[in-house]
Amino acid sequence: MVFSSAIFLFLFLPIVLVGHWLAGRRLRNAFLLFASLVFYAWGEGTYVSVMLLSILCNYLFGRVLDSSFFRKSLRSRQRALLGSMVLINLVPLLYFKYYEFIFDSLVAVLPGYFGPLQVEQQIHLPIGISFFTFQAISYLIDIYRRANGAQKSLLDTGLYISLFPQLIAGPIVRYAQVADQLRTRVQNAELFASGVTRFVQGLAKKILIANPLGYISDLVFDLPTSDLTMATAWLGAVCYTLQIYFDFSGYSDMAIGLGRMLGFKFQENFNFPYISRSIREFWHRWHISLSTWFRDYVYIPLGGNKRGDFVTARNLFTIFFLCGLWHGASWNFVIWGLLHGLFLSLERGLWGRILRGLPRVLQHAYVLLIVVLAFVFFRADTLSHSQAVLAAMCNASDGLRLYPTVAIELDREFYLTLGLGLLLSTPIASVLSSRIKEIALALAPRTRIPIVSVSLVSLMLLGVLFSLSALEVASGSYNPFIYFRF
Repeated sequence: MVFSSAIFLFLFLPIVLVGHWLAGRRLRNAFLLFASLVFYAWGEGTYVSVMLLSILCNYLFGRVLDSSFFRKSLRSRQRALLGSMVLINLVPLLYFKYYEFIFDSLVAVLPGYFGPLQVEQQIHLPIGISFFTFQAISYLIDIYRRANGAQKSLLDTGLYISLFPQLIAGPIVRYAQVADQLRTRVQNAELFASGVTRFVQGLAKKILIANPLGYISDLVFDLPTSDLTMATAWLGAVCYTLQIYFDFSGYSDMAIGLGRMLGFKFQENFNFPYISRSIREFWHRWHISLSTWFRDYVYIPLGGNKRGDFVTARNLFTIFFLCGLWHGASWNFVIWGLLHGLFLSLERGLWGRILRGLPRVLQHAYVLLIVVLAFVFFRADTLSHSQAVLAAMCNASDGLRLYPTVAIELDREFYLTLGLGLLLSTPIASVLSSRIKEIALALAPRTRIPIVSVSLVSLMLLGVLFSLSALEVASGSYNPFIYFRF
C-alpha cells in the first residue's frame, strides 16, 4: 500500500485518523502499531514477520546495551557486542537485497569457481527494509553512545520501527527525535491542519508533477538505444531528474504531513537541492536524513576530515559507495554514488577553490550537469544501457530531432508540467506565496476584506490540488512506485 493509492487515501487513512482520535492517549500507540503492521502486511503479506523479528530483537538488544552489566564490561567487549547486534540487523538486508547481486558479481569475477550456477529463483525484496533497518541500527548505536536510554516498552519500540508514515520512503527517523513524542506528543488543530496541508502538497507533487514527467522519462529509457537522439536522451534524463525529486520529496512531504496529523514532528528531508552551487551543498539539501545518517554513523567514526586529504577522500568514497548500494543492489547505483564521492573529494581541493571563484550561474550549471548525468546511472537498467544513453547525450549529429513516439507525447499539458517542475524545484514559488500572503494579511485591516478570506483562498487552492490529485488516482492513470529497490 502506498500513499498515492486509492485504497490508502479513501479507506486506510480515514480509518486510522478516526481510530487514532477515538483511541485516546492510553491506547493510541497500540492502535498505531496495529495500523502500521496492517499497512505493511497489506502489500508484503508474510514478510511482515521480518519486521516483527526486527522489533523483538532490537527491543532485547536495546535493553542489554542499557543494562548495568553491559556498562561494566570492558570497552572492547562492548564494541564486539554492539558489532554483533548491528550485524544481526544487517543479515536480513544482505540476504533479501544483496544476495543475488553478490552472487552474480562473484560468478562474473570468478567463473571458474562458480561455473554456470544461478540463483534458482528471484528473492523478494520487502519494501522499506533499508529504512527500518537503518532506524534500528541508529537506535542501538545511540544507546551504546549514551545519547539516549533504551525504550522499556516493547510496544513503543515496535511503533518506532514500524510507524507507517515514514516506513516505505523515509525520512529516516532517529529514535532521539521521537522518543519523547512516543509518549507525550501533543495533538491540536493547528498541527493537524499543517499536516493536512503538507500531505496534500506532497500528494500533488507526486501525482501532478512527478508522474507525468516520469511517463516521458520511461518512454525514453524504454527505447532501443539505437533510436536515441541527443535531444531525446537529454529530455529523458531531465524528466527523470525532476521526477525523482518530486516523487521522493513528495513522499517525504506526505510522511511529514501524516506524522503531524498523528502528533509527530519529523525532520525535513529535502531543501531545494537543485539550487545548490556545489555537490557538497547538494548533499546538505538532498535526502537529508540519509546523508546525516551516513555522516554520523559511518563518516565521522572513520575519521571524517580530521586525518588529512587522503583519509578524507577514502572516507567520502566509502560512504558514497555504501550510499549507492543502499539505493539498490546494482553496479549502476554504485557508480552513481562513486561519482558523487569523486566530485565531493575534488571540491575539497583545487577544484573547490576554482569553483568558488566562478560566477554563480556557472556553479549552478556545474551542479545540475553532474546531477543529471549521474542520474542516468540511477535510472538505466544496466551499465551498457547507461553508457548508451550518455553516448547519445553527447552525440550532436542528430541535432534537436526527437524520436517520433516521444515527440507526439509532448503536448501543452507536458510543457505546463515541465514548466511547473522547473519553477517548483526552486524556492521562487514558495517565497512569492509567502510574500503575497504577508501583504494580504497586512492590507486586510485597511480594507473590507476580512483576514479569514485569505485563509479561505488558501483552503480552496488546497482543495483544488487534492481534487485534481484524487481524480488522477481514481482514474488509474500512470502511478509508479520507484522505491521498490530501497
